[in-house]
Amino acid sequence: MPPAHTKACSRIAIVGVGQVGGAAAYALILSGVASELLLVDVKIELRDAQVRDLSDVAYGIGGGTRVRAATHSEAAQCDIVVITAGSKYFLGETSIQHMHRNIGVMRSVMGSMTSFRPDAIILVVANPVDLLTTLVQELCRLPKFQVFGTGTFLDSVRLRGLLAEKTGVRPSSIQLSVIGVHGDTQVAAWSSATINGVPIDQFLPPEQCNHADLANECKHISEDIFRAKGATPFGIGSVVASICTSILLDKGDVQPISHFQSEHRCCFSLPVVLGRKGIMRTVQLPLSSDEKAHLARSAERLKETLERIKHH
Repeated sequence: MPPAHTKACSRIAIVGVGQVGGAAAYALILSGVASELLLVDVKIELRDAQVRDLSDVAYGIGGGTRVRAATHSEAAQCDIVVITAGSKYFLGETSIQHMHRNIGVMRSVMGSMTSFRPDAIILVVANPVDLLTTLVQELCRLPKFQVFGTGTFLDSVRLRGLLAEKTGVRPSSIQLSVIGVHGDTQVAAWSSATINGVPIDQFLPPEQCNHADLANECKHISEDIFRAKGATPFGIGSVVASICTSILLDKGDVQPISHFQSEHRCCFSLPVVLGRKGIMRTVQLPLSSDEKAHLARSAERLKETLERIKHH
């Protein structure tokens, strides 16, 4: 059954209901956090099939969430708009091709949602997530604390899971964030990592836990999953549900998500406090000089890519 604390009359729209959007919708229905879930996709048959399939889930757990088809205009009037459109890689597609295709998809999506309600929150899931989040912020004209991306949230969950297996402790007892630009240049913030407040190197000596190897393994998990099954929907779907729950229930959870960094003039992940208005405040994470340098280099590469796109 949906939890008793479900927020009344909260609506979430998912724009793009392929494997990732469908998994996000499934996780949201199980969470019971929204009273209504609006599904939007340019592929009408796919959208309607997902509505029917996911409605069965809602009915099966007590019908706490109504699932229905919707237009882009209707989506723009929801509490939260989750954009997964364009998430999928296609066989043989290069990262550059994928980026340009998804930029085109995102511009089309935003062009179809011309008038957002003033307090709407936009969550970007599609990749490259930092670049697309920066683009969406420019196109939607909403306050920057209301527009953000999933960023390195899932990577942080994965790395905590890998470390939990090494240490034998619960992942929830591990405080460790992956930050920066999602992908090859992301940074694991080992210098501030703790297990229940104890510095990680005191809990587990470096010779028993190779930080570089774990961080590298974390980076390539998505690739391994994708090669085997063609998509990575469940992990990111659960992250979407977690973020939406934090917002709608005003929980004040601290998580690393992609948001605007004024110093660098682009979006990438650092920890923030999530609440009903979106990003309530940022959290200053103590970093080593090496981590700061890696973060700055990854941001510079993203800015260079953004500049090339503007002049394309």
